[in-house]
Amino acid sequence: MESVTQEHPVAPALAQSEAGHDSPAPTPKTGRLMEWLTHWSIERRVLAGFGLVFAGIVVISAISYSNTAVLIENSRLDTKSHELLQLLGSVGEALSAAESGHRRYLVTGDESYLRSYRTLVEQMPEYLRYLRGLTNEEADQQSRVETLERLIARQLKAEADAITQRENHGYQAVRHLALSGAAKNELEQIQRLMTELDSAEQRALVLRVAQSAGSTKNTIALLGLGALMQLLLLASVYFLIHHDVTERRRVATELQTRGELLEAANKELEAFSYSVSHDLRAPLRHIDGYAALLSKSAGEALNDKARRYLQTISDSAKQMGQLIDDLLVFSRMGRQDMLRTTVNLDQLVKTVLHDLRLDLQGRTISWTIQPLPPVLGDPAMLRQVFVNLIANAVKFTATRPEAEITVGSTNGSSSEVQIFIRDNGVGFDMQYVNKLFGVFQRLHRNDEFEGTGIGLANVRRIIHRHGGRTWAEGAPDQGATFCFSLPLARTLR
Repeated sequence: MESVTQEHPVAPALAQSEAGHDSPAPTPKTGRLMEWLTHWSIERRVLAGFGLVFAGIVVISAISYSNTAVLIENSRLDTKSHELLQLLGSVGEALSAAESGHRRYLVTGDESYLRSYRTLVEQMPEYLRYLRGLTNEEADQQSRVETLERLIARQLKAEADAITQRENHGYQAVRHLALSGAAKNELEQIQRLMTELDSAEQRALVLRVAQSAGSTKNTIALLGLGALMQLLLLASVYFLIHHDVTERRRVATELQTRGELLEAANKELEAFSYSVSHDLRAPLRHIDGYAALLSKSAGEALNDKARRYLQTISDSAKQMGQLIDDLLVFSRMGRQDMLRTTVNLDQLVKTVLHDLRLDLQGRTISWTIQPLPPVLGDPAMLRQVFVNLIANAVKFTATRPEAEITVGSTNGSSSEVQIFIRDNGVGFDMQYVNKLFGVFQRLHRNDEFEGTGIGLANVRRIIHRHGGRTWAEGAPDQGATFCFSLPLARTLR
């Protein structure tokens, strides 16, 4: 029986190439940044770069939108201010015209002079409503409009009272009013209040103009800064992509070079294997042949001890030949191209049992062959796996009067199946389980059980190439169970 050690053969030429390759050390300032960035894939770098660009665009758009909203709002307020100033001028003119016509009427009694006054009385509610609408967003201005409304009402009432006195008592009753005006105090307060309204609105206009100019400058500066940042980010992304592409080209070139070296090394190794095989087989055949000739020619002259010596020489030569054959199979198995197809394991096990029928003669073996699912793999390689494991089970149950061997499976996951071969043979100590699948690793003496210590190593290599795992369980004199996993055929796409 033979262990679960991982094999990673590396050609000497490759090892020397790796040892001789010295990458330049990064500078202290950029080393950490480049090391951090090079850990990212090119997709993540591009995504991060364009993510930053997009974030910059969003931030700039948000601030630009805010500044534009300020400009639009200021424009709306400027329009209202201009309308308010124009309305104040119209109200002032209407008040002046009405007051002047009113005084002429008081002097002359001619009612045609009251036309402006009566027009003002009719239009003043509309004027005041419009004023309230234009100042409803400014508390100070709204307060002034309310005061203005009361003063105008008092003025109009005073002028209406003067008209009534003129009609009832004549010019002498209103003579002093005609000279000074019927609502002199109210008119002065109205003029002063309208001047305050006008000045406050002019100041608001100036402030908004300055604010709009500042927002426009900020927006322009921000757009320029944003464009510069985006250019820098895009340049950085380009640099990262260019660096990654350059690095990938370098790695691809290096891999191609290493692949060529590996291919050359494999060809040399294969030629060496066949050369060694041929060179070793010839002297072994000579040893075996001459031992047989010596035994035949000496005949009865040889005693039992000499015959035993010659037999040992012959058996050792044959064992050496078998070891060379197994090593060649093991070497080829690592380089052989795999054929991936659906393998019927039930039929494969039947074929293996038929091929081993000569080794089963004279043995009492109780076989339990459970149904096995189809798997994805190379039929020839998997046949070698079952040949080695079933032959091992047959060999290590030779000391049992009735051997019991079971071949079955369990569901490992939705994508793989676990196959096991269980026997009731001599078993092994679990503390040596790591040696089972290693080359030349044996847990029993050769005089107890024959073998070269390569079969299980070959099993492990084949299963590893199929993407599976190998493991074993056992106990001394209580049998052993060898397991391996394979991908299920239904997972093929």
